[in-house]
Amino acid sequence: MTALHPRRETVLHPIHAILLSFPVAMFSGALVSDLAYLKTAEIQWSNFSAWLITGAMLGGTGALVWAALSFVLGKRTAPGRPRALGYLLILAAMWILGLINAFQHSRDGWSSVGGAGLALSILSTLLALLAAWIGFSGIRRKEVVA
Repeated sequence: MTALHPRRETVLHPIHAILLSFPVAMFSGALVSDLAYLKTAEIQWSNFSAWLITGAMLGGTGALVWAALSFVLGKRTAPGRPRALGYLLILAAMWILGLINAFQHSRDGWSSVGGAGLALSILSTLLALLAAWIGFSGIRRKEVVA
């Protein structure tokens, strides 16, 4: 007698998913602290943003390396290959903008956040959220005969 057991297939390895959560949470936090800095002009908010961006870059580097290795070492004819390439490109764009954002936030005072700093924080956050959406939307339920 065979029984059907639901099984979840995931696109992301659990460790990869944990690494991806860092840029999502920390770029979002940096954006919020940038907005707080623009409202209050309290320099500590700018410092907090710089640290959050650094943390996002650490986790984002791990996620980017994992995605690149998965893409290069993955099956060449897999049906999800274009999706994996898009995910990798979005992560790479997030990482590059995040690095520029980190350099921008290392500047002194108002010039760190005003104008370009806020725009980079918004773009980094949106790309991190888009990467998470693509990465986690691949989770599907599949019936397996056991």
